[in-house]
Order: sequence, then C-alpha cells, then structure tokens
Amino acid sequence: MALMSAADALAAVLEGTQPLAEETATLSAAYHRVLARDLAARRTQPPADMSAMDGYAVRAADAATIPARLTVIGEAAAGRPWDRPLAAGQAVRIFTGGVIPPGADAIVIQEDTARDGDTVIVNEAAQPGRHIRRAGIDFREGDVLLPAGRRLSDRNLSLAASMNYPELPVRRRPRVAVLATGDELLMPGSTPGPGQIILSNGFALRALAESEGADTIDLGIAADTIDSTTAAIRAARDSAADILISTGGASVGDHDLMNRALEAEGVAMAFWKIALRPGKPMMHGRLGAMRVIGLPGNPVSSYVCAFLFMVPLIRAMSGRSDVHHPIEHAILAKDLGANDQRQDYLRARLDVRDDGVTQATPVSHQDSSLLANLSVAQGLVIRPPFAPAAPAGSPCSFIRLPN
Repeated sequence: MALMSAADALAAVLEGTQPLAEETATLSAAYHRVLARDLAARRTQPPADMSAMDGYAVRAADAATIPARLTVIGEAAAGRPWDRPLAAGQAVRIFTGGVIPPGADAIVIQEDTARDGDTVIVNEAAQPGRHIRRAGIDFREGDVLLPAGRRLSDRNLSLAASMNYPELPVRRRPRVAVLATGDELLMPGSTPGPGQIILSNGFALRALAESEGADTIDLGIAADTIDSTTAAIRAARDSAADILISTGGASVGDHDLMNRALEAEGVAMAFWKIALRPGKPMMHGRLGAMRVIGLPGNPVSSYVCAFLFMVPLIRAMSGRSDVHHPIEHAILAKDLGANDQRQDYLRARLDVRDDGVTQATPVSHQDSSLLANLSVAQGLVIRPPFAPAAPAGSPCSFIRLPN
C-alpha cells in the first residue's frame, strides 16, 4: 500500500479543525494570545491637533517675517489645554503633547526663540502646519487595526491599550497532553542500566507546544503494556485535552503498542505511516473531540513531526491566521544525492552571504537519533519525493526552525 504523502497527512490532521471557544483576557494576560474578533479603535488618536515639540503656538502669518515679537498670553501643556483663541500678534507657550490652541496654525520650536518677559522673539519664520500632529494621524475611531486570528505581540498590546481596550476577546488556549512510552526510558538525572536511555522527547514537545500558546499536561512515561498505555490515553481524555501527543510505540515491533491501544480505546485512525523522513511511523486519529498524534520515538523524528504537524494543529485550534509554516528559499552549500519516495526534511544550518542570498548547509549526519545535530540546525531543507541529485549552488526550499 502506498504511503500517505506529507501534504495529505497534514490535510488529514487539520481536517475539520475549528477555533476553540472565545474568552476574555486582560491586557496584562493577553501577550501571545490569539484575537477571536476584529478589534476596532474606540477612540481617535491623537484626539485633537497636538504639538510635536516644545515651543510656542502661533499664527504663521504673525511670524512670517523675522524677527517677530509676539505677546505670550498663556500656556498649553499635555492634559492642560489653552482654550482661548489667539488674536493677531499673540502666542501660547506649548509643550509636546499640548493641544493646539484655537487660532494657532504653527509651532515655533523653543530653540528658535528668545523670551523677554511676556514677549517671545521668533528668530525662525513659522510655517503653517509645522510641528503639528493632526487629529487622527495615528488612527480614527472605528478603524479596524487588529484583525481576528492575530497572535498578539508586545506592540499589538500597546496599540490595543491606545485603542482603549482594558481586556480583549481571545481564543481559549489548546490543551496538549504529552505522553512518552517505553520500558527503556528514564527521567533525566537517573543512572541508566543496560539498554536504558534518558527521556528527552517530552521536554522539547511541551516547550514547542507552549511556545505556540498551548497549555500542556505531562502524562509521564507509560510502560510497554496495553494496560499502561490505555490508562494514559484515558487520562488524556479525562483531563479534557484537545490534543494527545504520544512519542514512541508508533512503529511495527512487538512492543510498539500505541496503535493497538488507541484503537482499543475507540480512536478512529486516519493514518499510521507517511512518506516522510524523518518520521515514517507517525499516526493520527481522533477520540471524540480529542485529536491524537502518535510520534516516532527517535528524538529527531519526534521533534520534526511535531513541528510539521502538531504546530499547525495548535495554530488552527487557536484560530490563528498563519496556520502553515512559511516556505523560504535558499541555495545549497553542498551536493545532495537523489531522493527516494519519501519527502525529506534535512536539518541544516542557514547563513546569509555578503550578497544577501541565504545559503543552506545540511548537517553531515541526518540520522533521526542525533540531537546534537538538531540543536545546531536552523532550518529544514525540503526534498520532494524522487527529487534528482542537486549540486551545491542549486536552489532549495526550507522551513525555518524556532529560534
């Protein structure tokens, strides 16, 4: 039977995904949350014409010929406007952020003036509109400035605050349960015995999920028994997880029980092998509303598959507008041989040459167990199935890994 392509597998993982329910978050708690609705400004910014500099508000015609002597009739500071109109030959001392007084149409900066009691001497000709921030130059009430699906950055929060929102409509965070399987696994800090290894996958997977805005549940390590594995699956369901991520037990060996355990618990499996390297033994199914992704046990395969499939699923559930990883382009820094029927994602270093072109250098050893190579990689070079040999200097496509 032909293996499912990586593109079809991703489509199956995302099929029917709807954004999670809307909830409200205060501005202080909204960083990296995803907007559930378009956000329109509740006010105009600035709300009135304001001075961009410290100096004097004048009628430009009164200071067109220099030096000009004007009578200072008052002061306008931020939050304390001067509301009487200027007559001919008058000026108002003004500070940055002060509202432009009625009748004034220019600002003369402080450095271009001299003060003599109630008189200001203008030494630089005034120009209409100079140093004035017009009302609404930033935005106007009703302008939609933050669209639904936007993951809120620090700058977005500043904008939302200026738009006069104390709290924001956001999507609920996806709940991702992470389960490791295998009798051979021990927690970091342990002393491995013969055939035992230290668990690493779960830490990367939870960190990756959390970096995408999910809440995570650590289900620990399940032993290589049907009872232990099914108990962990039930724990994920009982914890109201939206996504169950398992790592290990997805292959075809006698001790790889995840597929059997999932089917025993009623998971409808969509696939359990894909034409992908690293990551051929990957599974996907659903248990009610809970999505299940069974990742390989090899740490590189586990991480790459989580990055390619779990991350878009979390983004789709979060209601994000940028669900898919952007594809970027580079040139190869080394020769690559022809590919077989599986789509390759080669760990690679990325460098920008002096001419601005990005250069991708696949690491020397692409074995799916080598974490040191994964840790120094900055991107995944994509090699389609049956791609011909590509010499150094050939164009290539890549996905950038998280910083």
